[in-house]
Amino acid sequence: MAGPQARHRRGHKIDGWIILDKPQGITSAHAVAKIKRLLDAAKVGHGGTLDPLATGVLPIALGAATKMVPYIMDGTKIYHFTLKFGEARDTDDAEGAVTSTSNIRPEDSAIDAALVNFRGLIMQVPPAFSAIKVGGERAYDLARAGAPPDLPSRPAQIDRFELIGRPDVDHALFEVASGKGVYMRSLARDLARALGTVGHISALRRLAVGPFDIDSAVTLDNLSDSLHSAQRVPDIVLPVETALADIPALALTEAEVTALRNGMALSLVDLMGRIPNSTNPDGGLVRGLAGRRFVVLGKLQQGMLRPERVI
Repeated sequence: MAGPQARHRRGHKIDGWIILDKPQGITSAHAVAKIKRLLDAAKVGHGGTLDPLATGVLPIALGAATKMVPYIMDGTKIYHFTLKFGEARDTDDAEGAVTSTSNIRPEDSAIDAALVNFRGLIMQVPPAFSAIKVGGERAYDLARAGAPPDLPSRPAQIDRFELIGRPDVDHALFEVASGKGVYMRSLARDLARALGTVGHISALRRLAVGPFDIDSAVTLDNLSDSLHSAQRVPDIVLPVETALADIPALALTEAEVTALRNGMALSLVDLMGRIPNSTNPDGGLVRGLAGRRFVVLGKLQQGMLRPERVI
């Protein structure tokens, strides 16, 4: 049996979410490592990578919350970014080397007209400097080695793309609401090209990921300070089920909970009257509750409720 020292080396068991306002200049992995050290937490992950240049909402999953990360990453994300016209860069952001220039600066009316073609389901070529794997290697590693890969286009869902500010002729500020796996750097690059010029992202801030928004985010300094005040920690570590706030709830009996925890499926006939009307009977998700406790994430499929994630 492991002694106290071994348990301490593994860290403390903490379940829940910390919504970090990631600072500029560090990677998402660095942010995770820093929080893991601050909390001495046994298991930590994150939902939705942010580039080092970017700031804003980075959901940090602790313990059991790491099982919910795929559902967070599927949620809608909201961004503000600044597009600088006149310079294309190899990274499509301000950290890269200039590859071409242009003297063309589009008018607001031209920008608004071009945005129409960047809404809905579009095809997008990811940046060469991205974490996509090509032949077992990361695209950014190939690009840094001087052999940027020729990445194929892929579907990207853009729910909203609006011009919200124009600080000067060289810059334009946008708000975007998008689905999973959409690259803001590609949006900026492609919009500039559609306007007959070139450009890159000079600033990027994420305001929301699924149910988490910037209003509930804390900085690394806030988190560090809170560890000296025990009564503030529960306010910062949100419950695991917070990530699933948009998923309908289903009340379960203890016998049903036991069955689902053992991997068994339940007939929807036996759950009639309890299944929320908003749930899609073909692939819809529900939050299974035993009393007020969130115990299982279930999927409705072929007349059965099947356990998707057990907490």
